[in-house]
Amino acid sequence: MRFMILVKATKDSEAGAMPPESLLAEMAQYHEELARAGVLVDASGLQRSAKGWRIQYSKGGPRSFVDGPFAETKELVAGYTVINVKSRDEAIEWTRRFPNPAIDGGEAGIEVRQCFELEDFGDSKQIERFRKIPGNK
Repeated sequence: MRFMILVKATKDSEAGAMPPESLLAEMAQYHEELARAGVLVDASGLQRSAKGWRIQYSKGGPRSFVDGPFAETKELVAGYTVINVKSRDEAIEWTRRFPNPAIDGGEAGIEVRQCFELEDFGDSKQIERFRKIPGNK
């Protein structure tokens, strides 16, 4: 079972502030523990939304391109970690240990979402297409 841990953006992360060495050390230790346990799939911080963009879709209409930055930091993601564990309970245990991602040690949040596996969709011609694409699970 794969789970994505989404690190919510803060005013500091959106301002482009870099984390202090102490936070980098905590994050490194946590991710090293995940790796030693064999559950780490991927992890990275994300550049601030000023360096990003969105594609907006409308029913029957053209796609629109919206350049960052985006105003609502509470709706933005500053980083992520993907883990592959045996159960929801194991994912909860790992995420309870996630270091506070706030640069100043203040208020911050993470959100955890379970990833779909191809098996969740049942058998179909299109799902078999996805199975053949390298990197799909």
